[in-house]
Amino acid sequence: MIQTEIENNLTDGMDLLHLEVENESPNHNVDPGSESHFKVVVVSDEFIEKRLVQRHQMIYRILKEQMTKIHAIAIHAFTKDEWQEKTGQELNSPNCLGGEN
Repeated sequence: MIQTEIENNLTDGMDLLHLEVENESPNHNVDPGSESHFKVVVVSDEFIEKRLVQRHQMIYRILKEQMTKIHAIAIHAFTKDEWQEKTGQELNSPNCLGGEN
């Protein structure tokens, strides 16, 4: 299961304070049971003093193998302090613009 691989790789690859991995494939034009679109919420103080692009690059490196198996991933990467400010706010992925995946 790709979702489990994502969870395991992020847990093993980073010092996490919080992790959410959501399979958003059912919201897209894909076959039932697909694992092609994901949202990840990653909270780690490893992100302190890192720009957003650097945070995403860290996650992409850890998920290098899984990235070849999926179509899209929405990444929400926070430090502990940033997460505490956001707690209770819904983090929405952008709406699908159509297409086959």
